[in-house]
Amino acid sequence: MYECSKCVISPNWSVWSLGDGQPPEEIDKQIDTPPLSILLIEKPQSGSINVGGDITFTAKVEAKDLLRKPTIKWFKGKWMDLASKTGKHLQLKESFDRFTKIHTFEMHIIKAKENYAGNYRCEVTYKDKFDSCSFDLEVKGFSEGQDDAGELDFSGLLKHREHKQEEVPEVDVWEILKNARPDEYEKIAFMYGITDLRGLLRRLKKTKKEEKKSEAFAKRLEPAYQVDKGGKIRLVVDLADPTVELKWYKNGQEIRPTPKYIFEHKGTQRIMVINNCQINDDAAYSVSAGEEKCTTELFVKELPVNIVKHLEPVKTTVNERIELECEVSEEGAKVKWMKNGVEVPTGVRSRYRVKSEGTKHWLIIDDATKDDTGTYSLMATGGTTEAKVQVELKPLKILMDLQSVTVLLGQPLKLNCEIYPGNIPGRWYKNGQLIQPSERLTIIHRTKNHSLDIESSTIHDAGDYTFVPEGYTQTLSAKVHIIDPPRVHLEALNVQDNTVVIVAGNKLRLEIPISGEPAPRVVWMKGERVRNRVRAETFADHTCLTIDIAEREDTGNYKIVLQNEAGEDTASVKIKVVDIPDAPEAPLVTDVGGDWCTMTWEPPRYDGGSPILGYFIERKKKQSSRWMRLNFDLCKETTFEPKKMIEGVPYEVRIFAVNAIGVSKPSEPSKPFLPLAVTSEPTMLVVDDVTDTTVTMKWRPPDTIGAAGLDGYQVEYCIEGSVLHWWVFMCVCAYTILYLTADEWILANKELIEKTRYTITGLPVEAKLLVRVKAINAAGASPPRTTQHSILVKEVIEPPKIRIPRHLKQTFIRKVGEVVNLVVPFVGKPRPKVNWLKEGQPIDQTINIRNSDCDSIMFIRKAERKHSGKYELSVQVENHIDTATLDIQIVDLPGPPQAVKIEEVWGNNVALDWNPPKDNGNAPIIGYTIQKADKKTMEWYTCIEHYHRTCITISDLVVGNEYFFRIYSENMVGLSESATATKDSALIVKEGLQLKIPEYNDRDFTEPPIFTQPLINTFAVAGYNATLNCSVRANPRPKVIWMKNKITIIDDPRYRMFSNQGVCTLEIRKPCPFDGGVYTCKAVNDLGEAQVDCKLEVKDVINNKCHVNAIYI
Repeated sequence: MYECSKCVISPNWSVWSLGDGQPPEEIDKQIDTPPLSILLIEKPQSGSINVGGDITFTAKVEAKDLLRKPTIKWFKGKWMDLASKTGKHLQLKESFDRFTKIHTFEMHIIKAKENYAGNYRCEVTYKDKFDSCSFDLEVKGFSEGQDDAGELDFSGLLKHREHKQEEVPEVDVWEILKNARPDEYEKIAFMYGITDLRGLLRRLKKTKKEEKKSEAFAKRLEPAYQVDKGGKIRLVVDLADPTVELKWYKNGQEIRPTPKYIFEHKGTQRIMVINNCQINDDAAYSVSAGEEKCTTELFVKELPVNIVKHLEPVKTTVNERIELECEVSEEGAKVKWMKNGVEVPTGVRSRYRVKSEGTKHWLIIDDATKDDTGTYSLMATGGTTEAKVQVELKPLKILMDLQSVTVLLGQPLKLNCEIYPGNIPGRWYKNGQLIQPSERLTIIHRTKNHSLDIESSTIHDAGDYTFVPEGYTQTLSAKVHIIDPPRVHLEALNVQDNTVVIVAGNKLRLEIPISGEPAPRVVWMKGERVRNRVRAETFADHTCLTIDIAEREDTGNYKIVLQNEAGEDTASVKIKVVDIPDAPEAPLVTDVGGDWCTMTWEPPRYDGGSPILGYFIERKKKQSSRWMRLNFDLCKETTFEPKKMIEGVPYEVRIFAVNAIGVSKPSEPSKPFLPLAVTSEPTMLVVDDVTDTTVTMKWRPPDTIGAAGLDGYQVEYCIEGSVLHWWVFMCVCAYTILYLTADEWILANKELIEKTRYTITGLPVEAKLLVRVKAINAAGASPPRTTQHSILVKEVIEPPKIRIPRHLKQTFIRKVGEVVNLVVPFVGKPRPKVNWLKEGQPIDQTINIRNSDCDSIMFIRKAERKHSGKYELSVQVENHIDTATLDIQIVDLPGPPQAVKIEEVWGNNVALDWNPPKDNGNAPIIGYTIQKADKKTMEWYTCIEHYHRTCITISDLVVGNEYFFRIYSENMVGLSESATATKDSALIVKEGLQLKIPEYNDRDFTEPPIFTQPLINTFAVAGYNATLNCSVRANPRPKVIWMKNKITIIDDPRYRMFSNQGVCTLEIRKPCPFDGGVYTCKAVNDLGEAQVDCKLEVKDVINNKCHVNAIYI
């Protein structure tokens, strides 16, 4: 029974929460069909489980139309959020299926307890959408002795309230609820500890219904009755008709007369007496008379269980029996045993046994231990009693103590001791850790003897062993020392021949495992002495040799010596320090080409302890500091041919040696060398001229010259009859190339020639010879270019032929004063004779003629019109002659037109007529330009250009104006220098009206100066620029003079004066108080003068005063 401060509530009522029921006014309403779910596609379903079972509730939400995960909450009842209750009994999980787009939310209840039963709710929200679902959980297998309600039980909060011992007056909660407002029901239920508010409200609503006047009952049952547990209650009704058959019911089941239920009749009263009321009598009772029925509620109040006999303190020893006895006021009462404030477990496997007979209760501990010491208490609904229990150890006698032993590694180990009493078990510890028996280790207990046996000892068996008798503070201890001869484990290095290779400059840390117990003393030696520079360290299971920076001198055999009390061991390790090779010596450049060279070098003196794998070659320009790698694959040989160098640029090369360790330092650079190449052979070697004693050859420069340039050419010839050798080479392109070598090639020019033409002289007549030409530069002579056929030394007559250029085949036109330079090429052998004629006559002396072997040049420095005409050129070789005619035209500007006159004037039109000019400038007239001018202004305007006829009508003239006209002639050179104007003017008048020109008098605009805007008195702030402005009108322009206090301002840098369009301005830069005064502006011209004055005051900001200089009048 649960007790609060003001009433007693039956423990049979279920756990109450705000979500368990509906408001009283909605209990009897018909529940409408809930709307279809908008988020949940699968709702959790109600279920039932047994106590201690597991159950899972699942809710699913489809996420196809959702942009993010919805929010879900699980509630028990109406207000308990289960998210904060997760733990060993409750787990909330969620998952998402990417294929079906469904969120799955699960609530797992683990090892359910009976108080987990009730109504649950699941709420899902997403933005403005909301969905919820309620479901019930039924837990079967209720146990009245179950006190742990779990995390989900709200009634547990009521159970653990402190029980007040004082008596409180009983309160009729039923009457309070009947008279209270509906919004106060929850507050009243919480105040008086009512848990089943839903059932109570349902009954309350039935009682509040208006009672109809009964025909069978004169007096009905009271709405509710209350009785103490074990007491007696009388339920009385008064019948209107005593003959009516009466039946009593409990929770709908008819009640038969028994010793517990006694029916009495007193007149019209019918009485049912219930004796010895118990908790199960708390129910709804009804009585029916015919077709009418009246009901009531019976509440059974459970009385508190008081302590009659308190617990007594107990003091005993280990392994003894302990009994704690207590007596309460009621038989069969439920009590709770506690130890140090914690409930004592009373299960099957518990060391504690609980016993009760009638009103007596016992707590029994059969085999007491030291841990049983504490404060034990018994809790009943009406009080608590407690007592202290003290458990002490029995005295212990050691018959044989543990002895420390020293055992050789691998030998059996045995520890034993004897204690009294002999039936006491104990535990073995090694270095504070509990020892458990195994196949290798055996623990034996025989009466008084306790022993620990190890078949084969190991290093790990050494340590401090302790035997602890159970229940006693005394311990037995001994030390076990395992010894083992030292040993060096070189096989762990996993190197061949125990040789360790290390690269020079790296850190060597050589760890070699060692064994031995106790830890051996380690000494490292090289030869017969200890290396001081090498650092050696020794640890429990290995020794370490450290060389921070390995050097070549560290190579050698190192000896390790291990010693301990069990023996000695030695071993040797060979350390080989390898390094990069030394730098090779500077390479030698043996041969140089146009973009290549050949270089050789010697291997390095020291290969670093590893064979040389190859070499890297680098080069750089002499002026540069940037080296470039030439080979990315190692060069195995000691020769190399660098290519792709720039001709004419000096280079240097160097070498790197490479072994398995790395690349050596670079060698010294080679001596600078300059790649140079001879030019290619000259091209297009042909015979230019042959005489009886000479042969003239010409050729073109080589296609490839190179950086060495071209110093000149060398010409050689060989007269037929010398010993000649022809060498035949097959070219790649399948052409046959013939190279001629002669034993007697004669050098034609002793010195190199720069021209590509040379005449070989002193040759015998009708001799046959071959000629070859070589190009010479700093790299040497190029391959020769040789004539393919022999040349006969004999002059050949070639008829003359004039080759007139294309631009001279038509009339050659030049302007007067320009230069005329005509070049007419021709051919013919021997040298032809050239003659020029102009229209059959010798040419003028002002014309210069210059002839050569192949062309003739006519040159006129300043052309004149007399130079126009047809020129004949004749070229003659012996009896062969060739002629050509050239037409030259020298043109000039034309003269003006003749006889320009006005033929007719009508309306706004004028007809003009003229004759062509006498001089057309030796070129046809291509047009005329006509201009007009008004008589008033005589400004000429062009009416039309490039007009071809000699008559024209000028239209759109202005009525009232009088016009003159003039005309220019035009040819290919341009317009004539002068124009011919009409003598008469053309007056454009309006027909039928006579224009009278009024007379006007010129206005005189001159006037003396007059100020249109005077100066204004001004205040200025010291330190800020100030300006004075006025405006004056005068013609001619006046001279403006500024004065201060009647003194003219001249060349003062503090003043700036401006005058623009009659506006006069005086700017005073950063005035001070002394700049105040009367300022005057005076304007003067030839017609008079005028002036204006103003007063300027300068305010000093600091003193806030105005200063005005004295005014002079």
